[in-house]
Amino acid sequence: MTKMTLGAHPYMLGFEQLERLLERSAKTGNDGYPPFNIEQTSEGSYRITLAVAGFSESDLAITLEDSQLVIRGRQSDDAEGRVFLHRGIAARQFQRSFVLAEGVEVGEAVMENGLLHIDLTRVEPAKIVQTIQIKRG
Repeated sequence: MTKMTLGAHPYMLGFEQLERLLERSAKTGNDGYPPFNIEQTSEGSYRITLAVAGFSESDLAITLEDSQLVIRGRQSDDAEGRVFLHRGIAARQFQRSFVLAEGVEVGEAVMENGLLHIDLTRVEPAKIVQTIQIKRG
């Protein structure tokens, strides 16, 4: 049996990038930390909220890398000289990635009560109708 891909379908031209995006998002290997929500705030806007308790703004980095939103967190371990009887709050780093569709723009990021909110907006491209002239060969 032959595996049919988007790029191999005769009526779907130029979708090879979509197939690569699907493969890349499947390989991100996010382990569930930190927990997050994705909500639709209006017809064309979204909000990603990550629970980043214990992280300050300077511990976090948000980048957009080739249509992939990457949020990284790195806390400094200030446990030197402290004696813990129980340590349930880990100071660990994380990386959380989200693949964004074409036309989705990253807005502002706001830190509030241990939650990092990142707003996204989908910009609809103008619909263009183009007539192609046929030349005599």
